[in-house]
Amino acid sequence: MKIQVRYFASLREALGAGELLEVPDDSTLHGLREWLLQRSARHAEVLARHRPVRCALDQRIRTDDPVLAEGAEVAFFPPVTGG
Repeated sequence: MKIQVRYFASLREALGAGELLEVPDDSTLHGLREWLLQRSARHAEVLARHRPVRCALDQRIRTDDPVLAEGAEVAFFPPVTGG
């Protein structure tokens, strides 16, 4: 399935504005981040497990691990972002 991933603040500076990705149908938010860690050395550095990164699914901050749906928009950003 295809989803849109967007990056904000310092993550955007490092990875760009975002990317359209093809992911397995049963992907979750946690699984997506783990998959992105394998995508490139830069992704692994910026999204490393020890770094505090917040996540939103379809413009709602999520702390659980929902399964993604076709056309979902996932956003990654640092815990505090400026305006």
